[in-house]
Amino acid sequence: MTQGAGQGPEVERTATLRDFRVPAYVHETGPYAQGTPPGNAAPPVHDPLDPPAGYTPTQRDLPVINRGDTLQVTVDPATAPAPAPVPSTGPGPLFVVGDVHGYLEELIAALREKGLIDAAGHWCAGTARLWFLGDFTDRGPDGIGVIDLVMRLSAEAAASGGYCKALMGNHELLLLGAKRFGDTPVNSGAGTATFQAAWLLNGGQKYDMDRLQDHHLQWMARLDAVEEVDGHLLVHSDTTAYLDYGDSIEAVNDTVRETITRNDADEVWDLFRKFTKRFSFRDEGGANAVRSLLDTYGGTRIVHGHSPIPYLLGEVGSEDGEEHRDPVVEGPHVYADGLAIAMDGGVTMAGKLLVQQLPLES
Repeated sequence: MTQGAGQGPEVERTATLRDFRVPAYVHETGPYAQGTPPGNAAPPVHDPLDPPAGYTPTQRDLPVINRGDTLQVTVDPATAPAPAPVPSTGPGPLFVVGDVHGYLEELIAALREKGLIDAAGHWCAGTARLWFLGDFTDRGPDGIGVIDLVMRLSAEAAASGGYCKALMGNHELLLLGAKRFGDTPVNSGAGTATFQAAWLLNGGQKYDMDRLQDHHLQWMARLDAVEEVDGHLLVHSDTTAYLDYGDSIEAVNDTVRETITRNDADEVWDLFRKFTKRFSFRDEGGANAVRSLLDTYGGTRIVHGHSPIPYLLGEVGSEDGEEHRDPVVEGPHVYADGLAIAMDGGVTMAGKLLVQQLPLES
């Protein structure tokens, strides 16, 4: 696995108390420091963590490009794309969305480009089916705005005979934990940790926390972790850790929801940590890892977010000493002997927020 000098593969951080003493709402520093939404203070500098054995350690999180405050996208009706094609009978076309991470403006533009919403931001795709693969908040400027949009589109799509649904991402677990448990110590496997510290370290936004309400928490806590649609096994993370939670889709989803409902900080932390694993489908043995999930849960291809395509392709963090360049992402990345489709276009590193119709064209 290619890495930049002094720069390991991108993964989430599970911060420990020895990393830093948390002031009120801090942010990343370094060459890829993210923008600071309203009310956020400047961060301290932290030393790298010693990762727990058995899962990928994290570095300073994804590079983030500040895109300013969230703006509503306006589209000239004369040049607007046609709505997504809707069949006369049966279910409508299937679309999936990669990690959004608070980039509401980019999400609206991408959904509009595919004909799923109109110029006013309302569902216009009839019986089309839309799946979000998780990670709605953190790093970007308006995570709560993203959740509000997805919740509204869910109601509008259902009223039109289609649907808009979402999966649980590791950042949903992180935000839930930060809200519920705050600075309560948890057993991280590498010392004492807290959800609050990990949330801040992984791009948590004060602007989101200030607007987080009970109905947002309830919606996130009820999200499924795995689904199979038209032969596509949909998950958030490119990991085999789902196998730890059940031998069927129903069992995994029930176990995840029950874990969250029990409200045990250590149990939720362990769930978050496992959902943070990545790169299981890449490199040697990756195809077999995918097959282990497909054989257990069904489907002929797995579709995931979580690991940005530029990292899967080695386009970020090379060892040649070149200066950082914005990654070029044109669409989903198919790999692992054609069995895996990666959907995180790296919007937080000036990549692309992907909305893709399935199945992919040959």
